[in-house]
Amino acid sequence: MRVLVVEDERDMADAIVRGLRRKGMAVDVAYDGLQGHEMAYVTRYDVVVLDRDLPGMHGDEICAALVESGTLTRVLMLTASSSVDDKVEGLELGADDYLAKPFDFKELVARVQALGRRATPVAPPVLIAGDLVLDQSRRVVTRGGTPLELTNKEFCVLEELLKAKGGVVSSEELLDRVWDANTDPFTTTVRVTINTLRKKLGDPPLVETVVGAGYRIAEPVVAS
Repeated sequence: MRVLVVEDERDMADAIVRGLRRKGMAVDVAYDGLQGHEMAYVTRYDVVVLDRDLPGMHGDEICAALVESGTLTRVLMLTASSSVDDKVEGLELGADDYLAKPFDFKELVARVQALGRRATPVAPPVLIAGDLVLDQSRRVVTRGGTPLELTNKEFCVLEELLKAKGGVVSSEELLDRVWDANTDPFTTTVRVTINTLRKKLGDPPLVETVVGAGYRIAEPVVAS
């Protein structure tokens, strides 16, 4: 899941980013409204965690612009006000959810995850390719009934390949969906991650390289 945090209180923004990354999400951050607005249009995020009172460009304007663009990106608006009127106003602007500060981080994570599921085509909770089983909700992967220990990036790469249902996923698409904006687009990190993932998946090989195009799962993927 790709998330953008737009928050001018740097300590809070950085804490949110660290916490969401620990949950396996690819997270970018902007510390003012103008930067956040630009980033939201350059990259297609699943969720934007958007502070309402921002310098440069108000959160209300960013939210309204995203809604008007027709993007699938979901907006979780943050505000220091917990009044009902303020909440209603934020939702009327097109925000998908609303969270008043201070908030419990577990609640923030749950809301971001719920919005992320709405931002992309619905995928079954369990993806299967041959004897490989990936449980998205439990974040568990097994092959032939044996649990596999994958890193967050390996899990997310495998998840994206399985969601493609046998289709080819390019390195650029994997960078966009799994890594954040700090990743060098010319890096070999995708290839390295694919190689380590292949080793952990074992034989017979499941991940195929399609020369000049990307990667795909060789076995047909079915839902459970």
